[in-house]
Amino acid sequence: MLVDTRNIISMTEANQNFSKVARMVDHAGSAIIIKNNKPRYLIINFEETEEMQMASNEDLKNISERLIKKNRKAYEELAK
Repeated sequence: MLVDTRNIISMTEANQNFSKVARMVDHAGSAIIIKNNKPRYLIINFEETEEMQMASNEDLKNISERLIKKNRKAYEELAK
């Protein structure tokens, strides 16, 4: 998953305006809530959970390698 900075919201703002978080998820499929300037929670559309469960039958190593390759820039940014 690529991290879109428009889908990042602070814990305080999410707590005060959860409807904004819901709109983000409806629009982009996910929202990231940060706490103390670090990504803490990922909110996703419920329909995506079914896709994740189906992936459990795939080889975990292949999934991990694919995600790391696809999202390397986002992981490097989050690791800073």
